[in-house]
Amino acid sequence: MSGDQRTKDSAEGSSRSGGDHQQPQPAPLSRYESQKRRDWNTFGQYLKNQRPPVSLSQCNCNHVLDFLRYLDQFGKTKVHLHGCVFFGQPDPPAPCTCPLRQAWGSLDALIGRLRAAFEEHGGSAETNPFGNGAIRDHNIGQMELDFQNGKCWMCSFCFSTYYIARFSPCR
Repeated sequence: MSGDQRTKDSAEGSSRSGGDHQQPQPAPLSRYESQKRRDWNTFGQYLKNQRPPVSLSQCNCNHVLDFLRYLDQFGKTKVHLHGCVFFGQPDPPAPCTCPLRQAWGSLDALIGRLRAAFEEHGGSAETNPFGNGAIRDHNIGQMELDFQNGKCWMCSFCFSTYYIARFSPCR
């Protein structure tokens, strides 16, 4: 076949070469699935960066708790400590030195996604470190800190917004 013929066949979409088979593209991931994949990759990288590195089969609830504490440094929720003059105030009038942490709702969603991802990657429900009671206790502790600091909470049943410290509507 001449060079001119090959160019003409390519331009017309000829399949003489037999290598132009198009594979169907997979459906795009949902927002939840994309976030779950990012979270799983982040957790995996966290385990690899440990000294010594931790394999998934060695991972336990203590590694998960350390990961959740590590994430606190990237949090955006101000958690006033008991000695802070702004403790219990949802909108303090001045800055303070209290730490930023991950909000309870963010942690709860993260733990749910990682719990699902663990089982999707071959882990069993019985050995899932994200379902361990210590993780639930940690998350409850974060929720209580949010309660004490007057953070808002959205009821998942009626979708009313409440100040956690008072259980009264925000507005």
